Amino acid sequence: MSKTLIRGAKVLGGEPQDVLIDGETITQVGAGLSAEGGEVVEAGGKVLLPGLVDLHTHLREPGREDSETVLTGTRAAASGGYTAVFAMANTFPVADTAGVVEQVWRLGKEHGYCDVRPVGAVTVGLEGQKLAELGAMHESAAGVTVFSDDGKCVHDAVIMRRALEYVKAFDGVVAQHAQEPRLTEGAQMNEGVVSAELGLGGWPAVAEESVIARDVLLADHVGSRVHICHLSTAGSVEIVRWAKSRGIRVTAEVTPHHLLLTDELVRSYNPVYKVNPPLRTERDVLALREALADGTIDIVATDHAPHPHEDKDCEWAAAAMGMVGLETALSVVQETMVDTGLLDWTGVADRMSFTPARIGGAEGHGRPVSAGEPANLTLVDTAYRGPVDPAGFASRSRNTPYEGRELPGRVTHTWLRGKATLVDGKLT
Repeated sequence: MSKTLIRGAKVLGGEPQDVLIDGETITQVGAGLSAEGGEVVEAGGKVLLPGLVDLHTHLREPGREDSETVLTGTRAAASGGYTAVFAMANTFPVADTAGVVEQVWRLGKEHGYCDVRPVGAVTVGLEGQKLAELGAMHESAAGVTVFSDDGKCVHDAVIMRRALEYVKAFDGVVAQHAQEPRLTEGAQMNEGVVSAELGLGGWPAVAEESVIARDVLLADHVGSRVHICHLSTAGSVEIVRWAKSRGIRVTAEVTPHHLLLTDELVRSYNPVYKVNPPLRTERDVLALREALADGTIDIVATDHAPHPHEDKDCEWAAAAMGMVGLETALSVVQETMVDTGLLDWTGVADRMSFTPARIGGAEGHGRPVSAGEPANLTLVDTAYRGPVDPAGFASRSRNTPYEGRELPGRVTHTWLRGKATLVDGKLT
């Protein structure tokens, strides 16, 4: 593999430096470096980050290839600056055995746009009744470390306790979709003023918060790790903050759309804004931003949830829940966190690369941009600003809430172990 010199990039937003890649590794970082006949990427003014890591992606394969495949999903990931994604287990068949997680893992290796780490189901068939083959999935070639029934809550406290006890043996983590099912029966959007005015079934904040409260106490009792998926309310923030102050081993994620969008958008009845958990209030949005800034919320995860056109272009009540997010995540984080002064680019690297890689055990990812490290990198034109055009997405689905909205920042290059997967905004 030839050498590549990234010239004049602002590494993690700092002073301009040259970064030399030789093969799969960063060999030098400094000023006035030479590529000695290799490729040169002029990066003046752009920010160089470690390759992004998404702990929460839906790739849909096997079973729903009409929405997304491992190939199209990883191409979308590379377009968004990601070099590793964790693929959720709610496929058909469910990823609750070693065979299914290995299938997803091998598809990721074959396509090569980013590393794919399968997430194993906590319970058989996501039915919440019996633990899945957690140990077998961990011992498989896929080396599963993260387990989740995402899309459904592990609502039985005994099952949740047993899962936490089981994964503790190999320092795995249970990622909980916090949604008390009895409190959200028939729910269509956030419970509040807007739902009352629209006459849509309300999804109360306590349905999320009560499960988080229970699970941090269970994690404390067991001494295991629990991760909270797509945290969305101010109350949830306070529970996680309290748990961390007690030394409980809890981590939490927030999605880009929960950092930017509010339930006021549902007044349009446009199903593109229908998501689980639902868009919340402005107060919740501001609390989530502050919590991400102060570290109460550990990471940004996309919850990239692709759906075919017919599942979203219908009346609100019949529409599927979910939004695509891999190709817009970094722009939304720049808009909500960097351009507002809440985070610098070092903070973005922490929340979108270093920490998610650590939580999920993604070796070789989330590493410093320094000599001797794997060349998993993304280059961002932070000065760019333009409208989102889903027609240009690499994802198979187009259900983005940002269509036509101007957002800042554009990923121009992505490298996976020194190999360019994205060059000048175009997939290789």
